[in-house]
Amino acid sequence: MTDTKPLLPAGLLSEWLSEDAGYFLKAGRLLEAGESRFQHYEVWETPRLGRLFRLDGCFMSSERDEFLYHENLIHVPGMAHDGLRRALVIGGGDGGSAEELLKHPTIEHVKIVELDEKVVDISRRYLQDVHHGALDDPRVELCIGDGLRYVTIDASAIAGRYDLIVLDLTDPEGLAEALYGEDFFRACRALLAEDGALSLHLGAAFFQSERVGSLVRRLRQVFACVRPYFVHIPLYGSLWGLATASDRLDPLSVNADEIDRRIVKRRIGGLQHYNGAVHHAQFALPNHLRALLA
Repeated sequence: MTDTKPLLPAGLLSEWLSEDAGYFLKAGRLLEAGESRFQHYEVWETPRLGRLFRLDGCFMSSERDEFLYHENLIHVPGMAHDGLRRALVIGGGDGGSAEELLKHPTIEHVKIVELDEKVVDISRRYLQDVHHGALDDPRVELCIGDGLRYVTIDASAIAGRYDLIVLDLTDPEGLAEALYGEDFFRACRALLAEDGALSLHLGAAFFQSERVGSLVRRLRQVFACVRPYFVHIPLYGSLWGLATASDRLDPLSVNADEIDRRIVKRRIGGLQHYNGAVHHAQFALPNHLRALLA
């Protein structure tokens, strides 16, 4: 970040979405802050979003709107699948992705590979309303380690292992940059079952158009079917892009009524955002996004 950006009044938390635009909210009370081995962390009690977690000054997760991110990251590919059994989450130390995965009755094993053990510690102590105990569920295997190493080296000999790989990461810069590259996407593809899918977030299309467009192009170099979709996430201050990528699984091939039937049949409860109509609506792209992603 440059030094030319104006300072905000005291008592506000902010994050820049681009060099000339950002987002802020009232801070409330600081519960804990410090330095882990990898990054600076903060936990706040905020009046609008409840408990809120930040890393290196970037908003990560909050109690009151995390469902918009995690439900879409997991259920858009998950409900299109015949029945998720094994899933891998790279990052995701707050447990939100695991919590949504465990709603699927067929899930047998969720492996979380989280680089920073402090993220897990913070989540266990402060973010129960995000993970709802998922981090300690017997179906969840938590590994503190490098997701890049796990995918490219440790698990490289195990082809077709996962039905869903979820990249629940920080933005594609710094420590996470290599996990958004074409080589890493190819390594993930090798670990997927034939009808498996990759799920990830792209960023704010209006403010980070180059990033979003570039990520979709990289995915299309690796996977036969790439489906970007968009949802407004209050904590991130913008319309936010996500995507699923697969060689066989296409979320648009399942109509809205069938999605609703599957939600009932699979007894997936506690959904605050996701349903059959929403599943399809999020793929409807306005012209400026069609042009960006063409």
